[in-house]
Amino acid sequence: MNDQHESGAEPMDRQEFLQNLWEEHMRHEFATHNTEDTLATMVDDAYVNHIPVLTGGVGKEALREFYSKRFIPQMPPDTEVTPVSRTIGTDQLVDEMIFKFTHTMRMDWMLPGVAPTGRRVEIPLVAIVRFRENKLAHEHIYWDQASVLVQLGLLDPNNLPVAGIETARKVLDNSLPCNALMERARSLNPV
Repeated sequence: MNDQHESGAEPMDRQEFLQNLWEEHMRHEFATHNTEDTLATMVDDAYVNHIPVLTGGVGKEALREFYSKRFIPQMPPDTEVTPVSRTIGTDQLVDEMIFKFTHTMRMDWMLPGVAPTGRRVEIPLVAIVRFRENKLAHEHIYWDQASVLVQLGLLDPNNLPVAGIETARKVLDNSLPCNALMERARSLNPV
């Protein structure tokens, strides 16, 4: 049985409910910094997977450990999340956003073992969130780790087809130039 029938809600009401639940979840992660309130928005066997670095957890106990020790206390104080687009179905939400922070503290959930660099980072980030029993069942979180490493000065973009802060800026302004990496490659290696 799907969640729409379990809740008895019409699709638009359902979408509004899911949006509000997701926003409540994020508020507890980023504003109130409350692990237990964050977990209260999730099913018991929920999981979080930060795909680029394989951090997160499966089940409430693992997520409690992750949120209370690795995620919430390791969030830089100037973190900003700027919404770009959102798609909501009856049991899933896809959120595209720009995630901004200054790397002033250890962030093992995103940068395992990397000491603070003091550098500013702005990246596009996508969250795919599944719902079950009127709670979050899973989060698949995607971002371009190469862009993060370029912005932190840990990866040299001059010899690789990677970009830094330009990735976030291009998401917000589609009039910015395209194909710069291809043009650079062509100028370095004419065919």
